[in-house]
Amino acid sequence: MGRKLRVCVLGATGMVGQIYLQMLADHPWFEVSAVTGNTTVGKKLVEAYAGKGDVPRKYWDLEVLPSDPAKVDADLVFSCLPTKAARELEHKFAEAGFPVVSDASANRYHEDVPLIVPEINPEHLDAIEVQRRRRKWDGFIVTTPNCTTTAFVMPLKPLLDEFGLRHVNVVTMQAVSGAGYNGVPSMAILGNVIPYIPGEEEKVELEPRKILGSFEDGGFRPAEVPIDATCTRVPTLVGHLAALTVTLSREAKLEEVAEALEDFRGLPQQLELPTAPPRPIELRREEDRPQPRLDAGSNDRSGMVVHVGRLRKGSSERTVKFVSLTNNLVRGAAGIAILTAELLKATGRLG
Repeated sequence: MGRKLRVCVLGATGMVGQIYLQMLADHPWFEVSAVTGNTTVGKKLVEAYAGKGDVPRKYWDLEVLPSDPAKVDADLVFSCLPTKAARELEHKFAEAGFPVVSDASANRYHEDVPLIVPEINPEHLDAIEVQRRRRKWDGFIVTTPNCTTTAFVMPLKPLLDEFGLRHVNVVTMQAVSGAGYNGVPSMAILGNVIPYIPGEEEKVELEPRKILGSFEDGGFRPAEVPIDATCTRVPTLVGHLAALTVTLSREAKLEEVAEALEDFRGLPQQLELPTAPPRPIELRREEDRPQPRLDAGSNDRSGMVVHVGRLRKGSSERTVKFVSLTNNLVRGAAGIAILTAELLKATGRLG
């Protein structure tokens, strides 16, 4: 693949930024050359992380820069900025010529910005050229979904392709790490379940339809699949669990559904991209799996697997029920962005 591309992580001093650095430390294609922050600008990265986790030794002495395109020397930018900052800064980096891969929500819903799950909709990357032409910039923005969306959109893809989808009902049980270090007070979540996460249900009802839809004639056409979501915060550390009831467009035997899930592969698997798991969906046959503590995986390729279990029939021959588990920090954030960048590189969209 030639020389490694130099990458900058915007917002590197947060919880997800930590995962980016861990996953990129030994990456065969990418090398972190710059990191940015807000309140820790000017500090060494190891100082910025004091008391907040771990950063690979090779990055300890990196200086935390301001999130300013003029201060950054890189071939590619990963953004894990907070939404408000991402809305402004990601545009500035794209205007300055940087390719930006973002796991922030700020730009996911624009008509010319692809929202990518690499195994599901790699063809949506064609929107990059439309975006560049409309906005008259040399860089571009590609986004990845909400960490909760990734908990269940992957198994929906083979079901859509094989049987069609009529309706999806999902209840999510989301780990506290999805809210960041300061997101949920311990006295609010310990021994408790919070049945509301601001703005979350709207995201997970909208995003899968864009991901599962098509890109044609210069625009996105969402999949015509109604989705009803209830999102809750539970006292687990890592791993978003989703319980789904899915109505298919035609009748299907349970083993047919199981086979569709187990056989699913995407372009990242065909290309053998570094961060792509050989099997993106792992179907668990045990009665009580998957479980976040046992199955979420680590901050590496194991955390990129979506675990599906408790597959069973619903109240009609067209209805199936199952649970789906995703590592919200890896497949749901840093890992999916890195895999998206690998796909951009492998398809000739990066230098």
